[in-house]
Amino acid sequence: MRLTAYYYQQFDADRSRAVPAETYGGWKSSEIAVAPQHTALVVMHAWNTGTPEQYAGWWRAVEYMSRARAILSTVFPPLLAAARRARFRIFHVVGGGSYYQHLPDYRSTVDLAGPGPPAPEKIPLEPTLAALRAFRAKHVFVGRHNEDDVAHGFAALDFAEEARPVTGEPIAEDGHQLFALCRHYNIDHLIYIGFAINWCLLLSPGGMADMARHGIMCSVVRDATTAVENRETARHELCKEIALWRVALAYGFVFDSADFISALGAATAG
Repeated sequence: MRLTAYYYQQFDADRSRAVPAETYGGWKSSEIAVAPQHTALVVMHAWNTGTPEQYAGWWRAVEYMSRARAILSTVFPPLLAAARRARFRIFHVVGGGSYYQHLPDYRSTVDLAGPGPPAPEKIPLEPTLAALRAFRAKHVFVGRHNEDDVAHGFAALDFAEEARPVTGEPIAEDGHQLFALCRHYNIDHLIYIGFAINWCLLLSPGGMADMARHGIMCSVVRDATTAVENRETARHELCKEIALWRVALAYGFVFDSADFISALGAATAG
């Protein structure tokens, strides 16, 4: 199918300029060919995280939850509906709890993938390192006064209703399992939606860094994700902009949901 893609032209820097990178080509778009039979939409960590009233400390520490909630309610329903109408393959990447482990479409993935590689060996936890980690938990993230709410939120974790898998949509919890699905279904291009682009979608198990090691192209739907922001970036969502650039430069392409939905419709009609 034909799909408008956004990419970043990271050349040519002009060394005669005070800031050579300012002559890079920057963001551009082009219509590209995407093979539906070799492509899958990946819904990653699209969680029901409750409300600020239920888990105030969690929402204080994870400020993007309100943006994720809005994306889930407005972008996910038409995007997933269009993909399902077109019989476009959808994978779900999960984590953070046990909410998915009883589902047949997860158990089937476990059987398909077989045992995963052993966990990386870890250095013994000596007292100084333990103290440094305790300092970070108190002063960096999530803050001692927020810990109970975060723990209670994760204990009740579930799929967001707008992102709940339907029967027949495979579920994976790490890169080993997701690659097994890609190999089984002959998928070489994954298009990610979910939360958050500069954290889980890039670096969590089953994220882009994992899958790129297997030679899989990894792209993202721009308006179907948000980013972890900080005090200095949140107003303009600068961390999201940097993460989109990183995806475009290192992994694949950036798409908009409206273009994706239109392309799916055209492919179905054709």
